Amino acid sequence: MPTYRRSVIPTRPGAEALPLVAIVGRPNVGKSTLFNRLTKSRRSIVGDEPGITRDRIYGEYEWMGRRFRLVDTGGIVPDDPELIPTEIYNQAKVALEEAQALVLVVDARTELASPDYDLVRLLGRSKKPVFLAVNKIEGEAMAYAAENFRQLGIKNVYAISAEHALGIGDLLDAISEAIPSSEAETAAETAEEIAEEDEISEGGPLEPGEEDESHKRLIRTHGEFEQRETAVAIIGRPNVGKSTLLNALTGTSRAIVSPIAGTTRDAVDEAIEFEGSTLRFVDTAGIRRKGKTHLMAEKMSVVMARRHLEAADVALLVIDATEGVTGADATIGGYAHESGRSVIIIVNKWDAVTTARTDGKPPADREIFEEQLRRALKYLDYAPVIFLSALEVKGMPRVLKEVKAVAAERRKRVTTGQMNRFLDKIDFQRAPVPMAKRIRIFYMTQAAVAPPTFVLFTDRNIKLHFAFERFLENQIRDAFGFKGTPIWFKVKARNADKDE
Repeated sequence: MPTYRRSVIPTRPGAEALPLVAIVGRPNVGKSTLFNRLTKSRRSIVGDEPGITRDRIYGEYEWMGRRFRLVDTGGIVPDDPELIPTEIYNQAKVALEEAQALVLVVDARTELASPDYDLVRLLGRSKKPVFLAVNKIEGEAMAYAAENFRQLGIKNVYAISAEHALGIGDLLDAISEAIPSSEAETAAETAEEIAEEDEISEGGPLEPGEEDESHKRLIRTHGEFEQRETAVAIIGRPNVGKSTLLNALTGTSRAIVSPIAGTTRDAVDEAIEFEGSTLRFVDTAGIRRKGKTHLMAEKMSVVMARRHLEAADVALLVIDATEGVTGADATIGGYAHESGRSVIIIVNKWDAVTTARTDGKPPADREIFEEQLRRALKYLDYAPVIFLSALEVKGMPRVLKEVKAVAAERRKRVTTGQMNRFLDKIDFQRAPVPMAKRIRIFYMTQAAVAPPTFVLFTDRNIKLHFAFERFLENQIRDAFGFKGTPIWFKVKARNADKDE
C-alpha cells in the first residue's frame, strides 16, 4: 500500500518537520498575495474577484535563517450553506489543525463584520498563537486605522501591505519568536544541507552505462539520473473527475470535489510514497477554450494548468466515459504530447456506462471504446489506457504502477552501439515514403532523455517525412519500448558544417 505525506512545494528532505503557519481570513483580503510574497512564487492565483482560492495551497519561506511551511486557505465564511464555501471552510479547518501558528488577514479598507468576529472565535478555540495582519496599509493614516482592528480581541496586531512588502518583517519576527525551534526542525535543515552537499560533491554526469549508486541519488532537471520524485499532472476538461481521482490516488480529501464545473482553480498537489518512489500528483484546473473562460480566475487557472503540465514528468489525461472523447480532449492531449510529457489516458466514470448504467442501454464494450479513443487520439498511440471509477476508488493500484513504469521509460537510455546494431536490422525500403523524401541514415545516437531524443546523422539536411518518422518511431518502440512517452528526432546532415 502507498504511504502518504503532506504536500510541500518545493520538496526538501525532512520538510514535514518544519513548523507550519496557516494564513486564514475572509474572501478577498489578500491572503494569496501574502502567500506569494513570502514563498517568492506565483503559486496562488491572485485577483480582485472574491473567493478565488478554494483548496489548501502549501509552500515554504525562510526568515532569519529558519525555514517554515506556509499554507494558504480559501476565504472562510462560517456557517455558509452553499456547497463551495462549506467545502472551503472544511479545507481551512484541516489547515488550522495542522498549523503551529495562525495569521488572520483582514482588509484595512473594509469595516469589521460579524464573520470577522466568528473567525476570531474559531481561531481562539485552537489555543494556538494568532496574529492579526491588517492588510492593504500604505500610509500613516491607514496605519492608525489598523488600531481599530484591536477590537477583535487579538493581542498581536500588525499593519502590512502584502502587495508592497511593507510591515511584513515585524509579523515574521513575531511568528518566529512564538514557534521555538524543535529537534525535528533542526534535523530537517541538517538533512537538506547533507543533500545539497551530496549533489555538489557528486560532480558531472558519467558516460551512459557507467552510473553508480551514488549518482542515482541526484536530481537533474534534464532527467539524466533517477529522480527522488516524479511529478504527475492530472489534466482534462472541467468536471471529468480530476479532483476525485487525486483524492482516490492519495487516499485523502485533498481537493474539493463538487458537481460544479471549474471548482478547482489553483493547482492542488499531494505526494505519496509508492514502492520506494515518491509520486507527486498535481490536480490542475479544467482546461477549456479561451472563449469559454470569462472570469479572470478561470483564465489564470487555465494558464497555471498549462504551466504545471509543462513542469510535470507524466500527465494523466482524464476522459469522461459518459461523454466519450471530445475535440477538447484531443486538444488537451496535444498540449501534453507537444510538450514532451509522458501520457497515461484515464477513462473515468467507467462504472456509469457499465455496471451502474441507468439509461436502459447495454453496458459499454471496453474494446470498442478503446478503438474509438485510439482513432480520435492517434498521436497518443504510445499512451497506455486505464478504465476506472475514481468515485468508487477502483483501479488505483494499476495507475500507480503505470505511473512508475512510464516515468522509468522516459528516462531510459539506449547506447550508440545498441542503436547502430538496431539500424543494421531495419529494412528502410519498407517505409512508405516518397523517393524524393527518402534519406540515408549513417548512424544514430540518443542525445537526451525525458523525453527520449535521437539525433540522426544523414546524407541530406531535410525535415523528416511524417511517414518515415512514424515508421522509425514504431521500429524503436518495438525494439526498446519507451512506453507512454513521445520520441523526438533531430536531423543533422553529415556535410551540414561544410555547407555553412
